[in-house]
Amino acid sequence: MKQISSSANSELNNQIFEFCRHVAGSANITAIAHVDKYSMRTANEKTLIDIMLVIHDFQPRVMSYLKTVNERTVFVFAVDQWIFERDIERGFLGEAIASKLVFPHSSLYGDDYLHKKEVTLKKRLILELLENLTLSFPELAHRIQIKPQYFMYEVLLNRIRVFPLLAYDLSDLVNGLTLNETESLGSYNEALRQLEAEEKINFLNGYVMISKKFIARCQDPRIKIINLSKNAPRTIFASFFGVFPQLMNIVSQNTEAFLKTQKINWRKQPDPNYLFIDPQKYVFFPTSAGLVSLADKIDIKGFAQKMLLKGQNGDIKVEPVGGMLNDVYLINAHANGSETKVLAKRFKDWSGFKWFPLTLWSLGARSFAVSGQARLAKECAISEFLRSEGFNVPKILHVSNAERLIFMEYIDGENLTQAIKRISTATPQDTIEAEIAQLGKAGEIMAQVHSHNIVLGDTKPENMLVKQDGTIYMIDFEQAAQDAKGDKAWDVAVFLYYAGHYIQPFYGNGKAESIAKAFINGYLKAGGDVNVIKKAGTPKYTRVFGIFTMWSIISVISNVCRNTETPK
Repeated sequence: MKQISSSANSELNNQIFEFCRHVAGSANITAIAHVDKYSMRTANEKTLIDIMLVIHDFQPRVMSYLKTVNERTVFVFAVDQWIFERDIERGFLGEAIASKLVFPHSSLYGDDYLHKKEVTLKKRLILELLENLTLSFPELAHRIQIKPQYFMYEVLLNRIRVFPLLAYDLSDLVNGLTLNETESLGSYNEALRQLEAEEKINFLNGYVMISKKFIARCQDPRIKIINLSKNAPRTIFASFFGVFPQLMNIVSQNTEAFLKTQKINWRKQPDPNYLFIDPQKYVFFPTSAGLVSLADKIDIKGFAQKMLLKGQNGDIKVEPVGGMLNDVYLINAHANGSETKVLAKRFKDWSGFKWFPLTLWSLGARSFAVSGQARLAKECAISEFLRSEGFNVPKILHVSNAERLIFMEYIDGENLTQAIKRISTATPQDTIEAEIAQLGKAGEIMAQVHSHNIVLGDTKPENMLVKQDGTIYMIDFEQAAQDAKGDKAWDVAVFLYYAGHYIQPFYGNGKAESIAKAFINGYLKAGGDVNVIKKAGTPKYTRVFGIFTMWSIISVISNVCRNTETPK
């Protein structure tokens, strides 16, 4: 990160050092650095030289000074060492002073000290970013793969968000960081190696991965509150210490010098180049087709052209195939006499009246993930985990987090509600052994999923697809979670009581009992916990489904659950 200015010469540095010695008085100087070098262009006589002076036991604590040296205007920001180190270690002043080491700087004195503090600061900032990623993508956190560049650019943009005036002269800085990326990343890589030694991250093929140990620590709800609380002091102190003292001192002491030496052209529009720095392009999560960047913004048409037709001429047909709370589309791509089908699912944010009925419906029994991003992350994480464990789930082909889109393999099959309907309408002469067997297999699959501490959340029979060869695929994991304490009884209850919705109201009690027993027998056969079944029969769950399933049917299924015994 350190850039040595070509215009700096020994005479100028000596005079700056002498002035800093004068400011420090009898106190010891710890370090001197040329900071705030936002522009990488060659300095000239109009360029303001910003100096940070760290002094041991500096009684004014924080003070700024203006000095003309060799016809150059030098601004010295003096700070007590104790305050400086507290700002480095825990953001004592909202990092108003510590952040000077985030931007390009050169050491004039105390190089080893400044380097050590720079690594300490960046190590803490990296940890904060890892915490934010873990809180934003809790299910994906252990699968996310991060390039080190993410930390450098995200830290940079966070400072611009707090202090937007930096965006007025940023293109040279960005170009400098990019052209000298290896050197710019040096202190970040050093901080990452320390975090690896502390088992907070792991490296995989050059990517940073968050350790399970660190993810477990981030489950503490206080982490989120602490992270949110950091933004306010950063904004307040960065503005107070980084802007007002500097402007007031310069203006009050030498208005003409200020007008000639200001870094920022107030009539100039902010440099738009920083808008094209997207740190998320360095954050990836895995799919069956490889790593996908969080910054990917491909839409349905773009995906079809790029991924399905691969740039060839062909026909694309997109049709909606249902979805009340999400938009689901079937993409048909025809090229060279062949057809490819892919499902696209857009995750909308649930808010207002869309979300309110769900809250009332499940009140006290189940909470739901609401935001589109959270549900997309769950879908990706759980789907890929289950696929890696050998379960039949559609392959995720591509993800566009920015567009809230997932593109997945199309599974040609009928959902289990069709089997339930055939059982419901069957006469004594009809053969329904195949349908009963399918329900037993569904119970086995759910028990196997639960054995991995996965709760699916939305286990309606329609979310299990049966192919012609009898293979059952699971779909729809946007409410799923990997949680040892998750509510497995909810999964059982949703499947059984939703199944009851398709049973004919008259003479259906026997059919409801057969369906429930078939599923439960399969669940227990695969090692499922009988207490989960018993719990699914309690009023906590039965009352939730009374709005769309006959109470007589619910009562039968509930009794079967509560009276289930451990297989002998």
